[in-house]
Amino acid sequence: MLVDEVRIMTKGGNGGRGALIFGEDQFSKKPSGADGGNGGSVYIQASRDVADLSRFRYEKSFEAEKGGDAFRSMQGKDGKDIFLMVPRGTIVYNITSGEDTELLEDGMKVRVARGGTRGRGNAAFANARKCEPGRREMGHPGYESEVYLELQLIADVGLVGLPNVGKSSLLNTITGAKSKVGNYNFTTLEPFLGALPGGNIIADIPGLIEGASDGKGLGTKFLRHIRRTKVIAHCISAESENIKEDYNVIRGELEKYSEELANKPEFLILTKIDVLTLAELKKKEAVIKKMNKNYATVSIIDDKSVKKLTDVLNKFINKSIHPVK
Repeated sequence: MLVDEVRIMTKGGNGGRGALIFGEDQFSKKPSGADGGNGGSVYIQASRDVADLSRFRYEKSFEAEKGGDAFRSMQGKDGKDIFLMVPRGTIVYNITSGEDTELLEDGMKVRVARGGTRGRGNAAFANARKCEPGRREMGHPGYESEVYLELQLIADVGLVGLPNVGKSSLLNTITGAKSKVGNYNFTTLEPFLGALPGGNIIADIPGLIEGASDGKGLGTKFLRHIRRTKVIAHCISAESENIKEDYNVIRGELEKYSEELANKPEFLILTKIDVLTLAELKKKEAVIKKMNKNYATVSIIDDKSVKKLTDVLNKFINKSIHPVK
């Protein structure tokens, strides 16, 4: 099960207590209490080695280490920071501060809960300007933050279509992924990623149906996983009785979800062409050509058509990323 959204509580460590002492030997009565240590902070950090947010499924609260208390004239040790690792593509919404940060690259991090400031010992209050030798601080509490984490997968191509158009089988064939397949609607219940020959990443999301934006079927929440893609690959089954109508259903849902998503470069893939005669295939292609869309036809049992699709799709992706001026 892909865990792609969680809510957690974070807290920085409290600052350590300052010391209250006068002199370290019998000949001195000078205030010499040291400061405590600063509390540790909590960071969210992106890592290429993390696939989803499942580590937060049951563990919901995180607190950094407290700063050490001063011991006589010895300063307290700073508390250790903690780093909560998340996948690249995670958006960190700090509900408490109102800030949000996208972590797109390996190693990117954001502090969500700052540690408390160290408490000062009485040595810090013994000076010519303000002499309070009997004063020390207990250390300031760490800051608390409620944080919402949302994963949006990073891929070059988003694979969309109605249920049972063969998206998962196609993904498995062209990338070697292990997306679940079956001859029934909604076989795919969560997004899957695979790499095309050449390195472009393709994401398969669960099938959409008319009314998905209103909550029908599996809804549209998975569309966020293709928000960052450069290209939308729209799969239509050769078994479709009305290619244009099926196409318009998905287009309508994309437009309702996000204008940005609907305006991405689009590539059509006519799947399952092995069920058609040559004459039937030509009729289907004629419909697509009238739609004035870039397209390819494929059967996963025909290696030649699979190879042609991957080549054409890679060229389309690269052209979309680096358009000729």
